[in-house]
Amino acid sequence: MAGPTDLQSDIILKAADFTREQELAAYRDMLLIRRFEEKAGQMYGMGLIGGFCHLYIGQEAVVVGVRMAARPTDQFVTSYRDHGHMLACGMEPKGVMAELCGRRSGYSKGKGGSMHMFSREKNFFGGHGIVGAPAPIGAGIAFANCYRENDSVSLTFFGDGAANQGQVYETFNMAELWRLPVVFIVENNRYAMGTSVTRSSAQVDFSKRGVAFNIPGLQVDGMDVRAVKAAADIAIDWCRKGNGPYLLEMQTYRYRGHSMSDPAKYRSKEEVQRMREEHDPIEQVRVRLLADGKTSEQELKSIDAEVRKMIAEAADYATNDREPEPSELWTDVLA
Repeated sequence: MAGPTDLQSDIILKAADFTREQELAAYRDMLLIRRFEEKAGQMYGMGLIGGFCHLYIGQEAVVVGVRMAARPTDQFVTSYRDHGHMLACGMEPKGVMAELCGRRSGYSKGKGGSMHMFSREKNFFGGHGIVGAPAPIGAGIAFANCYRENDSVSLTFFGDGAANQGQVYETFNMAELWRLPVVFIVENNRYAMGTSVTRSSAQVDFSKRGVAFNIPGLQVDGMDVRAVKAAADIAIDWCRKGNGPYLLEMQTYRYRGHSMSDPAKYRSKEEVQRMREEHDPIEQVRVRLLADGKTSEQELKSIDAEVRKMIAEAADYATNDREPEPSELWTDVLA
């Protein structure tokens, strides 16, 4: 069995080789998330979306790369920055946007909002508002996979701030003890809620957080979808072979504030602009597609137009859908 040290170098050496079709698929999927989140931000500003709303703009390569490595039967669970994960799992933009607007056709019947919608059909087990909660939930899903012997892997996402939560380390211990097929994915966007990781974390290499529990880990360029895919291939294969959990740190960056109510004054505009210009995950794919000479600027513009049309239709659908009946307050309540 290979150990953490044996695997540590593999990911750095070579990102995944993408075919033109894979590049185009990644481009479209990331663009869908980007355009959806931009529209959600607009609609929040118009008062059409209430409550909390955490946008995924800038982090698209993480979930898209992991999704490309996963099987349809693998499960996804994440935190409150979850719209991108839903779309990557194949949930319909209309249903997601309707839920954001609190409408009856939303995935949680308009009662969950931004942070709490699910799709059993797409194996998406929810966004969760409690910081650190995805870790034990994801491990529980992995335990069920072991019990059912179904060969599925639980892909469990949480942020750099959540990585400091005690329940995460309790979960690491149990997951390794029971050899659970779960990939823990830390989306390190550098600022948690609004504090730099250098000020909030004693160990800023989150891929090492599993060392005390014998969980191997890799630090990944989360702005490059190819690097994410390559790392996810390694981690998922490790879990599927019965070796236990794996930890991936995706070094990524969010362009917007922590939520729509956050002006993000804790970082400079120059820093954000530099990330956009030098490391944007979608632009990297676009440049590669044009450089190989097999894709035209017009083809990429057509993809963007198609995505924009889909998002416009989702927004129109959500704003015209009816609100839930008052009686829905008493349905799906456990106690």
